[in-house]
Amino acid sequence: MDIAEVARRSGVPASALRYYEEKGLIASMGRAGLRRTFPELVLDQLSLIALGQAAGFSLDEIKGMFSARGRANIDRAALVAKADEIDLTIQRLQALSKGLRHAAVCPAANHSECPTFQRLLRAAGAGKLAPAARKRTVSPARKAGAAKSAGKP
Repeated sequence: MDIAEVARRSGVPASALRYYEEKGLIASMGRAGLRRTFPELVLDQLSLIALGQAAGFSLDEIKGMFSARGRANIDRAALVAKADEIDLTIQRLQALSKGLRHAAVCPAANHSECPTFQRLLRAAGAGKLAPAARKRTVSPARKAGAAKSAGKP
């Protein structure tokens, strides 16, 4: 299939297909004229990429879910760990929702007088309501800019 057919069948824009190829997530078989051509397997790979992204995996993590031949080869422990992370996020969001709903109907004259709202504020202040931090790489230029703005040489 050429890149336009893959984009049409998968719903993934050609620009994303080129990016995924550049990142090593998918591989073209060559070119037909100026257009990249891909094997049928690419549609399954794109589905796995979409599922991985929906679950919160990074593209580098998703790349590791493919064997050298492009077939799915997923670490089951990574799936369990991600499911656990999602479960914790759900619990945190449910607690947040419950607290907000209570604050919306709390009979206290002012939210500062509502013990439930105060607990919610303390949890937010302690970072207990924020999503789990993702590992990110910071460019040396960004690190240098951050250090400079913090007054460090």
